[in-house]
Amino acid sequence: MAMSNAQRQAAYRQRQLTDIDAQGERLNIVLDTTAKRSLERLAACYGVTQRAVLQRLLAGAEQSVLNQLQALPNGQSHYYDRQLPVVLEFVTQ
Repeated sequence: MAMSNAQRQAAYRQRQLTDIDAQGERLNIVLDTTAKRSLERLAACYGVTQRAVLQRLLAGAEQSVLNQLQALPNGQSHYYDRQLPVVLEFVTQ
């Protein structure tokens, strides 16, 4: 018996999650066209997937925040526990 479209999509999504060391989680977002085109250009420029670009950008942004939080007592622990109120200007420095 042939699979329905919904079954094919579910199987595809499951394969995508297991293709990355069974560590993947699905993220559904809508970006404005400017952000999407930037993501596409960055991926093309570096010859990587859009997922790889996002992962690298997020890792770099988080590392920047963690470096700044070293100056605060328990700053990194509070960050990981999601108990740290972060001021926007602090993040974007």
